[in-house]
Parts: sequence; structure tokens; C-alpha cells
Amino acid sequence: MSSPQAAYIHVPFCRHRCGYCNFTLVAGRDDLIAAYLDALERELQQLAQPRPVRTVFFGGGTPTHLPPAQLSRLLTLARHWFPWPANAEVSVEANPSDLDDERLAVLAAAGVTRLSIGVQSWNAAKLAVLERDHSAEIIEQAVRRARPMFRSISLDLIFGVAGETRSTWQKDVARTVQLAPDHVSTYGLTYERGTSFWTRRAKGSLHPVSEDDELWMYEHAIDTLAASGWQHYEVSNFARLDHRCQHNEVYWNGEEYYAAGPGAARYVDGTREMNHRSTTTYIKRLLAGQSPVAERETLGPEDRARERLVFGLRRLEGIDVEDFAQQMSFTVEQLGGKSIARFLSIGLLQQQDKTLSLTRKGLLVSDSLWPELL
Repeated sequence: MSSPQAAYIHVPFCRHRCGYCNFTLVAGRDDLIAAYLDALERELQQLAQPRPVRTVFFGGGTPTHLPPAQLSRLLTLARHWFPWPANAEVSVEANPSDLDDERLAVLAAAGVTRLSIGVQSWNAAKLAVLERDHSAEIIEQAVRRARPMFRSISLDLIFGVAGETRSTWQKDVARTVQLAPDHVSTYGLTYERGTSFWTRRAKGSLHPVSEDDELWMYEHAIDTLAASGWQHYEVSNFARLDHRCQHNEVYWNGEEYYAAGPGAARYVDGTREMNHRSTTTYIKRLLAGQSPVAERETLGPEDRARERLVFGLRRLEGIDVEDFAQQMSFTVEQLGGKSIARFLSIGLLQQQDKTLSLTRKGLLVSDSLWPELL
């Protein structure tokens, strides 16, 4: 089997855990950073030899929360074990407040090509609800400093936040268009069990926006970004020409990938493994010479095909049903015949020649379709 061409590295540190976040992270535990880097080095040594890749993604947490010297060590470690060519895509998630000149210089010197900046909003009141520590001015300064240093700049936005109006979102989208990033991701706010937002909603102290408003906000982003030159290529993602996120396309194409760090999930030789989500447990296990893996699953041919079907349909270009059947040894009808027929009949999916894809109507409710196909 050919070697994976992508690697994900999870950096679990943040200044503060935002109320909506259920990712694997630790806030206010910078005392663990040095031990985390030692543990990460131990984990990467298990590869036995460097594994060349064409995409690397540093996610979190907030990778740019690391002080410059430790950020440099992280990037050096990654480049040793996952050497990448000059034309690789190397993405780092970043908090606008962290992007000072010193960190930007470290990122650029290490060969990072793409920054994914967690803007979330330009509105001070909305940022306060989201518990973010930056302002519109900090965002603009960070983007303007970073732009000449990196091949691609991506901005993340959140809509559907408690107290948000349609006008607030219109202004967020307009200001994003004005700044003209290479890539934009838009996410409707979700309330995840175990987060403080989940608890506050249950107690009635946080009131979600209406479903009508949330759908309007999503459609407004789709229409405005498309009219302004971004291609809507996946449910949540918009890109200028040649600026799609190549790393995410590895996942959507069902390709294999390496991963390291707390809670990181890898897919190698047909087996999916996930590391322990606890940063302290991850560190203890590796520094004691033990495996960090908490879960392991070998996907059968049908499960692989179902995942590929759903990831393929999340992309606006859809899937070629003949190519899919040839590659996966299952037809679309075998996997979801009745559900797909129903989605076609009520206008959530469309089929043109060999291509099966979401309609605009289906796009708006896509998350409700996937459980029927998995």
C-alpha cells in the first residue's frame, strides 16, 4: 500500500477555552508545553524513518499560542519527520492576537505556506459572546502583516451566535470580502454536550438564533462570497482559484493520512487510530515508553465506501457515480438506494448524467442527510 501523503499534528494549547469549543485542548497549562513537545518527538520517532508528504496541517487548540522558540521546535520536528517539498501546502491554525512579527517570522522560516486565522467575527459584542480575545483592529493588522509572507490566507467565521442579527452577519461578511482573503470557512454555531454553551442554553441563559435566521445567514454568505469571486466548493468552504484547502481534500477523497498529538486521528494501512484525548495522559504514556493510542478501528470495504459517499456529497461538485462504483466496489444504490431516491424526489439531491450532488435546498439541510447514508 502506498504511503499517506498528508500529516496532521494536534497542538492542544490555548489561552482560554471558549464556551462553544469541545476540541481536545488545555487552557492555562503552558507549563505542559515542553513535556508535550518531548512526547510528540517520542511519538514521531515511532515512524522509524521520515515520511515525505505533500500536505501538513497544524491544528488545535491554537498552535500559535506556543512561544516562538517552542513553535520553532514544533515546526522543526514536523519537518524532520514529515519532510515536505517546496510546493507543499503547510497550514497552521492561528489566533489573530498571536500573530506578532516574531511568530510570523518563525512560521515563514519553517516553510509554512498557509495560515488559517480564527477570526469568527468582526463585531465586538459577538466576539464577547464567543469569548474571543481579539478585536477587528487586531484581525486587520494580523492579516495585513501575514499576507506578504504566506501563499494563502484563510479566515474562519461563525454565524448563528446568540444575540446576532442578520445585519451583524451582513457586516461580518462584507468586512471579510473587503479584506479579500484567499479562502473563507463559515460555520453555524453548534451547541456541543460538555461545553458551557450547552449548559447555558439548557438553563435558558443563552438563546440560539432562530432556524430561519441561521439559514438566511448561511445563504447570505453563499451568495455574497460567490458574487465576490470565491468558489463554494464544500458545504462550509469557499476558495479563490487554486486556494482550496488541499489537506482537507485528502480527507474528503478518502485518502490515508498520518497524525500525531493528543486526540489526533490517523488513517494508515486501512486502520483508523485515535490518540488519547487527555494531554496529560498522552504525555505520561509516551514519556513512559507506552503507546498513546486510545482507539483503533479497521474499516471494512462497505464502511469505507459509505464514508467516501458522504464526504463526496459534501463537495459541491458531487460524485461521479460510475467512478465511485469502480473505486469502492459498491454502487451508490447499494449503499443508500432508498434514501437517495427519496432525497432526489424531494429535491435535496440532483443527478445530471453521471454526477450526483446536493441541490441548494439540500445544502441547507445537509447535516440531516448524512446519518441515513452512514
